[in-house]
Amino acid sequence: MVSKVIEAVTERIRQRSRPSRAAYLDRIARAADEGPRRAHLTCGNQAHAYAAMGADKDALAAERAPNIGIVTAYNDMLSAHQPFQSFPDMIKQTARAAGGTAQVAGGVPAMCDGVTQGQTGMELSLFSRDVIAMAAGVALSHNTFDAALYLGVCDKIVPGLIIAAASFGHLPGIFVPAGPMLSGLPNDEKSRVRQQFASGEVDRARLMQAEMESYHGPGTCTFYGTANTNQMLMEFMGLHLPGASFVNPGTPLRDALTRATTERALRITALGNEFTPVGEVLDERAFVNGMVGLMATGGSTNLVLHLPAMAKAAGILLDLQDFSDISAAVPLMARVYPNGLADVNHFHAAGGLGYMIAELLEAGLLHEDVRTVAGGGLRAYTRDPKLTDGALGWQDSWPDGARGTLNDKILRPVGDPFQPTGGLVQLSGNLGRGVIKISAVKDDRHVIEAPVRVFHDQDAVKQAFRAGEFTSDTIVAVRFQGPKANGMPELHGLTPVLSILQERGLRVALITDGRMSGASGKVPAAIHISPEAAVGGPIARLIDGDIVRLDADTGRIEVLSEGFADRPAATADLSANSHGLGRELFEVFRQNVGLSTEGASALL
Repeated sequence: MVSKVIEAVTERIRQRSRPSRAAYLDRIARAADEGPRRAHLTCGNQAHAYAAMGADKDALAAERAPNIGIVTAYNDMLSAHQPFQSFPDMIKQTARAAGGTAQVAGGVPAMCDGVTQGQTGMELSLFSRDVIAMAAGVALSHNTFDAALYLGVCDKIVPGLIIAAASFGHLPGIFVPAGPMLSGLPNDEKSRVRQQFASGEVDRARLMQAEMESYHGPGTCTFYGTANTNQMLMEFMGLHLPGASFVNPGTPLRDALTRATTERALRITALGNEFTPVGEVLDERAFVNGMVGLMATGGSTNLVLHLPAMAKAAGILLDLQDFSDISAAVPLMARVYPNGLADVNHFHAAGGLGYMIAELLEAGLLHEDVRTVAGGGLRAYTRDPKLTDGALGWQDSWPDGARGTLNDKILRPVGDPFQPTGGLVQLSGNLGRGVIKISAVKDDRHVIEAPVRVFHDQDAVKQAFRAGEFTSDTIVAVRFQGPKANGMPELHGLTPVLSILQERGLRVALITDGRMSGASGKVPAAIHISPEAAVGGPIARLIDGDIVRLDADTGRIEVLSEGFADRPAATADLSANSHGLGRELFEVFRQNVGLSTEGASALL
């Protein structure tokens, strides 16, 4: 039985979403009732679809074997997605051996925020989520598939693919991870070198050496940022096979899980007896479970943006209050960088997601009675995949019933957590609404009251730092960074600067209508402030010297200076944001994007 708080939040979401969810379920039910997709195509349609399929042509034309559509985010610039290069052939071979077929339905773009961080391209990053959803929609619109496999890992890719999967919710769909790269230079050492470079203590050659030793091979970056938070979500929401998230690429177990995922996708189509349309997996309980996982692991703030958009695609309406209430009820059980020294490989070895799910289920903080792609409820996700004589199976990690963490500096039980509440807090006050991640912020930094310095871009902050202008307690406000202004780029490039100021003994914080990377966290940062400055939100009325109080303990963000509410909103010349490096192609997104509190989507 789930706790009263979890059940109350779930019921509130259910009631709020009742009309939109009912309409969504009706749409996907009617689509499913039309039967296997290929039956409705003309012979000419089908001939085009199968022309290059070689030995699979006869099986496809017969329309009796299930056909999997592969939507892939492969490219070899993005380390997390490079392993996907070999997945389609493996999936096709596995499907053929199991009596089915598989085709690459299409590819979707996958940009690396690590490459674009602090660069102009970052202004396309958030909007790429909507482009990914649309590209996946184009791929599946060929209407020849009985199930879909979604190959994606990183920041905007998984949320975009979820939006597409929900739009094709009548199809079964399973998400296929590639796994994290092996551990390299410890993340805290990388961060230390970055700070040394920012303060002029080391040269660029040393910085490059540290970066290359940290990001050194195929797989997901090993810190617990947005990409790895996505992988956690896919397990907590029942969209991966159990234990699939953090198995390293290029290993026998990784390949065995990909083959098993293919076989499972064939079994859950409408042609068999275990039909599992993904739109029924993506219900309000699944999204609540995802939010619980986000809080228990101290995950990325970017998911506070993505989850409302993902849910809305399935007819479910989330609000910041839902996140806040769940955070207050769910303890922080993990310390993974930037919230600790461990990386995701260490976290996985300590017991990982299976341990966390088991603990949270026992504490009544997760819904067990959910549909999952693995079949049954969430209890299956407490078991670990194992290879025994080449055969894949799932085993209890604690066969004697004595469940325990293997490293209590990384992973702790519900009854003895790192902190009693989750990693994210909703903020509200006369500056609007926003969110702060506190899982890595020391207790004595939860409340910052100081004069504000106002900037319109992060480069101006760095220039002020280099000029030695920050000599006292300061709240740095960086505005006109919201979705309508310039696509809401991440401001992770400010982390070294703000960290140095904090380590010098200053009480500092950030306020912005933009985003911070999932890798950020040690400096208090009130982010996603909405309404944004570009639409005249309260943050546009700030002036240098205003006294601002940021209180993560009470969830309040207030301007204390007299006359604040009566000032005109500042404006900014944003014309430079509309062209260069493809930004002109995204004007339609800037013009039509919604509020960050509602997912910042131009589609939904």
